[in-house]
Amino acid sequence: MLFGTDEQKARWLPLVARTHVSAFLLTEPDVGSDPARLGATATPTEDGTGYRLNGRKLWATNGAIADLVVVMAKVPEHDGGRGGITAFVVPYDTEGITVEHRNAFMGLRGIENSQTLLEDVFVPKENVIGKEGDGLKIALTTLNTGRLALPSICLGVSKWATKVAREWAAERVQWGQPVGKHDAVAQKIAFIAASSFGLEAMLDVSSRLADDKKADIRIEAALAKLYASEVGWKVVDELMQVRGGRGYETADSLAARGEKPIPVEQALRDMRINRIFEGSTEIMHLLIAREAVDQHLEVAGDILDTETDLKAKARSAVQAGRFYASWLPKLAVGEGHRPGSYDEFGALATHVRYAERASRRLARSTFYAMGRWQAGLERKQAVLGRIVDIGAELFAISSAAVYAQTLQQEHPERAKEAVRLADLFCRQARRRADDLFDDIFDNDDDANYAVAMEVLGGEHLWLEEGMLDPAER
Repeated sequence: MLFGTDEQKARWLPLVARTHVSAFLLTEPDVGSDPARLGATATPTEDGTGYRLNGRKLWATNGAIADLVVVMAKVPEHDGGRGGITAFVVPYDTEGITVEHRNAFMGLRGIENSQTLLEDVFVPKENVIGKEGDGLKIALTTLNTGRLALPSICLGVSKWATKVAREWAAERVQWGQPVGKHDAVAQKIAFIAASSFGLEAMLDVSSRLADDKKADIRIEAALAKLYASEVGWKVVDELMQVRGGRGYETADSLAARGEKPIPVEQALRDMRINRIFEGSTEIMHLLIAREAVDQHLEVAGDILDTETDLKAKARSAVQAGRFYASWLPKLAVGEGHRPGSYDEFGALATHVRYAERASRRLARSTFYAMGRWQAGLERKQAVLGRIVDIGAELFAISSAAVYAQTLQQEHPERAKEAVRLADLFCRQARRRADDLFDDIFDNDDDANYAVAMEVLGGEHLWLEEGMLDPAER
């Protein structure tokens, strides 16, 4: 829809809209989060009519039952084109395509996921989507709005978790009263409900920005995916604790005993993958962190690079001096310090002021981290992860305030409850953000890394003594 020719749209889109199941073949056994290392090849034919695709693709959702697939493969440089990673639309019954295996997983047991082999698969040049070398651009562009599907799933499960927790905690009686009235369980219910509101707020704001089509939502979509997958997992984990043994028991087993078949254990299994696919949490941290420091690298990259010669460093220092002379003073005081600012948000104005102040503090902290570790900051992935997580919490706080305001306008009957939930969510998010700020420079990262290297080097093997290996069965 975004990059195809009119002829491609007329031929393929009606099929996938009506009868044909589609799949996307990108990941490979040796290539996951680093698609630039793609091994599948698309060699132009000598007569110039098309390409021969060779390679093996892994974890293709729908790949076991697809009728039509989009394949990413690397075209070598050649006289007729620039080469590079390229997208092809391919009928799945083309000769040379073999579904080698239907993959099975811990969760998501309903999906048809494959390992697929491509052997001299002929694809006519008319089936190239976009241009040669545009494959990664196409994949990343479609990810922007596509990434919002995953937060939608996490939100749906969080809403369901709220319902299940509410019903069970009111129904189950222990020590003379419903378990939900015991403080330990009540705290979990409040977290689940507030998190559901926060996820809905972040998704609503991001989706409206996407629909508006005026802004680049790469960061918002990435933050929504990262945040929803992490918070959604915690929500389901807490729901498991609220349900206790009945949460760990399968729905089928519950039904066989005559109890309501509530599939909490299935939800836990299904939700775990969200922290891994569509960009793992660790990869999302690095991608978003790169955006956060990109302007600094443009301005002061030569200064930070230990291999840059002194003359280049001097030129960069002059440029950086001009930039930071105007940039740094803006980080000291802003609207968040002014009493009465953001009053249009009513009772939530205090949280918006916090988000504004914390945003400037985050910019200062990022700047200090660059000064402390210089080019080595890119290897401080735990630090970068905390910086990104703070940004995600601040985006969530801002979204919660905006969404509560939206509900007041669009659903005035929910106004009071919306403000109450938004206030609680913002309180929880602020506490998490403050803890992350403390951990940026005061942490155990170096000690952790040192021991990890010792383990990788073969030390501490005695820790593994006495265990039974489940793989040896």
